[in-house]
Amino acid sequence: MNAEPLISFCRNLPKATEDIKWGKDLVFSVGNKMFAVFDQGDNTKVCFKTTPAMFSTLTGKSGIISAPYVGRYNWVLVEDLEVLPGEMLEDLISESHRLVASKLPAKARQTLGL
Repeated sequence: MNAEPLISFCRNLPKATEDIKWGKDLVFSVGNKMFAVFDQGDNTKVCFKTTPAMFSTLTGKSGIISAPYVGRYNWVLVEDLEVLPGEMLEDLISESHRLVASKLPAKARQTLGL
């Protein structure tokens, strides 16, 4: 599986923006806070935020690790998109979007209509 279906999914989440960071990564944000990162090099990896309980569950699976630099904030790196069904990845990315949006200041959420 390549990441294109998930990238399209991210583009359709409420108030999602995208840009290229670090010269190679496609980053999706809400209110200027990242919720998903795609490695544009091989187009088969995605990184996103999750809950502490889901972090433990996911990192126990082969092909999913604690994300470099941000793992301590419950971010995971799915190294191979085949390890989870596409629908589950969409649900996890949607949850990441919700988690990040919920931590935005009230004024920012109000401005964004979230």
